[in-house]
Amino acid sequence: MDEIEFHFDVGSPNAYLAHRVIPEIQQRTAARFRYVPILLGGVFKATGNRSPAEAFANVPSKRAFMDLETRRFLARHGITDFRRNPHFPVNTLTVMRGAVAARHEGCFEHYVEVVFRNMWSEPKKMDEPEVIRAVLAGNGLDAGRLLARAQSPEVKQELLRNTEASVARGTFGAPTFFVGNEMFFGKDQLRDVEDAFARRQA
Repeated sequence: MDEIEFHFDVGSPNAYLAHRVIPEIQQRTAARFRYVPILLGGVFKATGNRSPAEAFANVPSKRAFMDLETRRFLARHGITDFRRNPHFPVNTLTVMRGAVAARHEGCFEHYVEVVFRNMWSEPKKMDEPEVIRAVLAGNGLDAGRLLARAQSPEVKQELLRNTEASVARGTFGAPTFFVGNEMFFGKDQLRDVEDAFARRQA
C-alpha cells in the first residue's frame, strides 16, 4: 500500500487544518498518510522563506484573502473549533523534538493530536516548558519521559535529518505532501494530493 507523506510542524495553522481533513481522505480512499516531523524554522532558514504572516504583513489585500480562504476551508470541512493562537509565532523546537521522541515511545498519534489541539483549538503558549509539561501530563502522556528523550542527541539528530531531507526534496514550508516523488504544498492542494494518489492506484 502506498503512503502519502505529510511533512508537518505543529506551529503551522495550515498543517493543523490539513491534519483535520486527512481522516476524510483516508475514509474515502485506501491512502494512508505517514506523518514526518520537520522543523519549520529550519526549513525557512535553509530556503530563505518566511511565514505568510511575516511575508505579507504589509499587503492588506493578501492577508484579507488568506483569511477568506481559511474561512472557506473551515466551512467546507465543517471545522468549528479552529482558533488563532494569540502567542503566534510559537517556537516549536521542543514540541517537534517531542514528536520524534513520541514515535520512539509508541505514542506518536496521540502526542501529535494533543499538541496540535493545544496549538490551534485550545491555543496555549506551547514553547513554555511548564505549559508543555502540563499539557502532555494532562492528556495522559508521560511528560517527563517524553521531554527527557526529546533532549537526547539521537532525537535531535533525527529531527535535523528529517528537515534537511525534506528541504532536499523541495520543501519550503508546511504543510508539504509527497505522493511518490511528486510534491504538493498547502492545505488547499489536498484535493490534488488525493487525485495524484488515485492515479497511482489506477
